[in-house]
Amino acid sequence: MTDLANKVLKGDRLALSRLITHIENDFQDHHTILDQLFPHTGKAHIIGVTGPSGSGKSTLVNRLALNMVGGKNRKSSHKIGIIAVDPTSPFSGGALLGDRVRMRDLTGNPDIFIRSMASRGALGGIARAVDNTALVMDAAGFEIILIETVGAGQSEVEIARLAHTTIVVEAPGLGDDIQAAKAGILEIADVLVVNKSDKAAADGTAQTLKAMLAAGEELRAQSDDNLHTNWQVPVIKTSALNGDGIDDLAAVVNAHRTFLQEGGEWKIRSTARLRALLECLVRDSLYDAWNVPANQVKMQKILWLVANHTCSPFQSVRDLLK
Repeated sequence: MTDLANKVLKGDRLALSRLITHIENDFQDHHTILDQLFPHTGKAHIIGVTGPSGSGKSTLVNRLALNMVGGKNRKSSHKIGIIAVDPTSPFSGGALLGDRVRMRDLTGNPDIFIRSMASRGALGGIARAVDNTALVMDAAGFEIILIETVGAGQSEVEIARLAHTTIVVEAPGLGDDIQAAKAGILEIADVLVVNKSDKAAADGTAQTLKAMLAAGEELRAQSDDNLHTNWQVPVIKTSALNGDGIDDLAAVVNAHRTFLQEGGEWKIRSTARLRALLECLVRDSLYDAWNVPANQVKMQKILWLVANHTCSPFQSVRDLLK
């Protein structure tokens, strides 16, 4: 295990792939490796890319990664890790688009590492193993980690827990403008992107989103909500298909990172992410410790009482915890 951890720290891609597989399959030995890697984490800029299906998230991530790894007008390149959370195959349980057919431009780039992960029923468009995979990529020296969510509608807000910068992608003609506001998507956005800007309705979609943002700012001002502090959420028009607006998007993402670091928000968001991870681990560990055969026998007996309305489920939980 120590040897595998050392290889990951040196950027060995085979070791990194093997460890992520251990994480996805929840092998017990991966916790020991994460213990060794954790002191080397906390440096990567985690960027979440979310939005409805059909908005062009994969193509946008493809273009953005190419730009960040050394696009034009850049003085230096970055190592990019990409975690693409896909729908789960009903047959294999694996990622439905595991071959990343829309990211072929990135294949073979030594500075880019792509990993597809199946959502496996996890809410929020985020696979359960994504948190630990991002941690491992961070330890392996990837300076930027792009996480593309599955496109699961109102549950997409979960990405905000994990990312430093959340990019919400919309596209004209999908009918998602009002839906985005209702679902709370606008509240989590640090950057709003209107993709497919070559379409005629793109300007109208951008104006609608700007109006929604302005209304949201007024409400937050009245309620003293400091969620976005002084950051003004920009609306960027892009066409991922032909590369329009990608330079502007990369510049805004970089500006947001600077904003977070200079204002102290970077530390706040990183701490909130680790708190959420810690709480999740506590819940899972407590359940695993409780989920033993003797308790399952009790569970079946109490379930019979609940099913016959002899005992309420609330009282039953209290009895089980005793």
